[in-house]
Amino acid sequence: MRLSVRYFAGARAAAGVADESVELSGDGATVASAIEALRVRHGDRLGRVLPACSFLLDGVAVRDHDTPVSTGAQLDVLPPFAGG
Repeated sequence: MRLSVRYFAGARAAAGVADESVELSGDGATVASAIEALRVRHGDRLGRVLPACSFLLDGVAVRDHDTPVSTGAQLDVLPPFAGG
């Protein structure tokens, strides 16, 4: 199952890419399994950022990381933003 991932702000810096395609194994892929795949792919630098991030799946905020992911979906990784 292929998933498109877009990174924003600090998550982009930690991943070292703005976007990428990620292959997830199995038919029961979830947002949690996608997050784990990203952690494994990019190591500790992104791994430290991910727990603070919010996620959008096809443009919809994900609160439950057990939400299923379908092939071709887009996952946006959004770290906390500061500003005023």
